[in-house]
Amino acid sequence: MAVCIVAAWLLALAAHFLRQPLILAYLVAGFLIGPANLKLVEAEHSIQTISELGLILLLFMIGLEIDLKKIKGAGRLITLTATVQVLGGFALVLLAFWIFGDQFGLRKLEWIYLAVAISLSSTVIIVKLLYDKRELDTLPGRVTVGVTVLQDIFVILFLALQPQLGHLQFGPILFSMVKVATLVAVAFTASRYALPQIFRAVSRLPELVLVGALAWCFLISAIGEELGLSRAMGALVAGVSISTFPYTLDVAAKVTSLRDFFLTLFFVSLGMSIPPPKGNLAYGALFLCGLLVASRLVTVFVPLYKMRQGHRGSFLPALNLSQLSEFSLVILALGVKAGHVGPTASGMVTYAFVILAIISTYAIINSHVIFQKTSNLLGKIGLPDLDKPQADSPKPDKLRRIFILGFSWTASSLLEEITRHAPALLPELQVVDFNPRVFEELRRRGITTIYGDISQRGTLEQAGISRAEVILCTLPNTVLKGTNNVRLVQMLRELNPQAKIIVHSELFTDIPKLYAAGADYVCLSRLVEANEWFGLLRAAMGNLLEEKRAVQQEELKNRREVIP
Repeated sequence: MAVCIVAAWLLALAAHFLRQPLILAYLVAGFLIGPANLKLVEAEHSIQTISELGLILLLFMIGLEIDLKKIKGAGRLITLTATVQVLGGFALVLLAFWIFGDQFGLRKLEWIYLAVAISLSSTVIIVKLLYDKRELDTLPGRVTVGVTVLQDIFVILFLALQPQLGHLQFGPILFSMVKVATLVAVAFTASRYALPQIFRAVSRLPELVLVGALAWCFLISAIGEELGLSRAMGALVAGVSISTFPYTLDVAAKVTSLRDFFLTLFFVSLGMSIPPPKGNLAYGALFLCGLLVASRLVTVFVPLYKMRQGHRGSFLPALNLSQLSEFSLVILALGVKAGHVGPTASGMVTYAFVILAIISTYAIINSHVIFQKTSNLLGKIGLPDLDKPQADSPKPDKLRRIFILGFSWTASSLLEEITRHAPALLPELQVVDFNPRVFEELRRRGITTIYGDISQRGTLEQAGISRAEVILCTLPNTVLKGTNNVRLVQMLRELNPQAKIIVHSELFTDIPKLYAAGADYVCLSRLVEANEWFGLLRAAMGNLLEEKRAVQQEELKNRREVIP
């Protein structure tokens, strides 16, 4: 354990500075210290029992984070995309191995495990990178994360069938589903009628809440094993069954440190089992990488494009999802333990995970540049973006005087104010934005809208920016892609020397730069918000918050914003 943890920590430091997923460091650490290389740990079975605790805690945590209400209300766009991605990806991988599988010497049972593994994407990598880029709340970001959440449901179904994959017969499979239903019924009945009272009774003792949650996790895991299911299945069900408890966040925060320690050992022990990358194994890993990227383009880009999400809204989720999940490694580990999967298939997935984790990290970081090149290529092969006129698109009868560049929360509220207090200005507005939902909703409301990227000079020229009288950009630099407000103002001033340009700034230090670039006025929303907060502070001190809230509720009641 000392060798494993020290090696994992040293390589994790290197991964941190290189901005790579820590899981890669743990796998490489296990590979280096294992029997195939430095042989610092030759009896890797000595930590397998301890490392399996990490797997159980991981699945318990995943279960805690699954919000069934959110899944139910995911919306048609996300639900349909996730269904096509998971089922379509599974089918495409099986088809590919049916055609090329003999070249790798894999059994048909291993094809199923590989198809499931390739259907899953890494929530850890995706959320971390999109959060750093401030793209979690964009439409492509919401679709990406929504798909990964629904992938978890697919994993639950697979784990229910996994013990019976070695002898696929209708009777045993039906019996297995009955056992799963029994486990779920027991867990959810207890979490509905018994556990709330118990947890409520000890809620003032955080230690007992934590121990109680862990006891519940291992109890349901043990019941799952006794029923002939896997411990992993039991842990996942245990987590989901108490995911709605008010103590879940506290439990998750405390279990995380335990999970990380044991999970580190799990991935290190997994790394010890990785065979050296020889011939067929390396070729197989590259084959899986190509297969995964191709399947994401077919099963994510195509349905989103068919649902009129445009190039950006269709391509970015496909790019974001183009890596293997940590769950893929877990599934292969379960397959190895059950005797369903051999070292070749397991090694192929592990190497593919490493390759795609590295490549997708840089791809997501540079997604804007990749998208621009891809969008041009898509247009050349006959797949037009939403900026191309449609048969039912309204033709503007004259050039609009007021341009709103980018449409987010502030612009949505601004449009509502114009609608309420100066409706005569609505025919004078023209919006430029690349959010497909905003595009469709504004068109439905009769607002002239140009679909396009405001960072692109050609988009602004075609929109007629050179003859605008007033140009508004309410987006902060953290939201703008491929540009910033200073560069945007410089470009706007070149294209239109006469227009009144009003732009947003987050920092006082950017104000002189924006005025020097040609802005006529710089809006600091933080000052407006500070004034509101000061008023709320005074109201709180004077016990007037109830009146403030009543005024706010009355104000919100009749608002019909594009972005609610």
